[in-house]
Amino acid sequence: MSAVITGGASGLGAATARVLNEAGVKIAIFDLDETGGKKVASDLGGVFCNCDVTHQDNIAQALESARAANGQERILVNCAGVAMGGRTARRNKKTGDIEPHDLKSFAKVININLLGTFNMMALSAAGMMTLDPVTPDGGRGVMVNTASVAAQDGQIGQAAYAASKGALNTLTLGLARALAPEIRVNAVCPGYVDTPWHSGKVEDADELETYKQRFADIAPLKRLTTADDVADAVNFFALGAKAITGAVLVVDGGTHLTVGSPQNT
Repeated sequence: MSAVITGGASGLGAATARVLNEAGVKIAIFDLDETGGKKVASDLGGVFCNCDVTHQDNIAQALESARAANGQERILVNCAGVAMGGRTARRNKKTGDIEPHDLKSFAKVININLLGTFNMMALSAAGMMTLDPVTPDGGRGVMVNTASVAAQDGQIGQAAYAASKGALNTLTLGLARALAPEIRVNAVCPGYVDTPWHSGKVEDADELETYKQRFADIAPLKRLTTADDVADAVNFFALGAKAITGAVLVVDGGTHLTVGSPQNT
């Protein structure tokens, strides 16, 4: 069995690739980060494909390469995504002028996070549907999308990101219905996850630990969620949970149960 993982060069994608590989799945990493992507693929005996999920032709070429190496994928995990902050309207501190959100940056987030994910799903689904079923109900494959708790609890300055992830949850349910019973489609919604992407927001080591501790303190589990925690949830959907489709699973250490998340301050 083989899997395609977008955004697999680092963070949640890389952790998911490792967990699935440990279960015996052949891995294809799709990413624009060649250095990181090739490293992850090499470590797992997989294949790296340079892929821009916003371009169908690029996706088709990457899928062709991955399938030549590993065979037709039965698992697709969509981790590729970006977050670009910006107030809907803000006052310029230098001029005092009130400036609206830049539409190009908003559109870029939607294009990658939502349209890019749908691009991958459409082309991968077409391949999965050529396979013989492996379950009594005609199941041929499974897809797992990476949304976010921002879909339900959008942060200040992250309108584009929250909108893209909310739409991704809706897309997950819609395609779960459309592709059943041949392909199961589910989503995970991570909260704050201790990955290099978040760590890069604070350069000073002491400040970084304080920054992280703010999130650990409000979590009922009293620790940060890790990339491996999210990867375990993806693995649950991909290799188990045969009767689950259209589900959205929150993986945030219970922080959605609390009030006053540091993400909103």
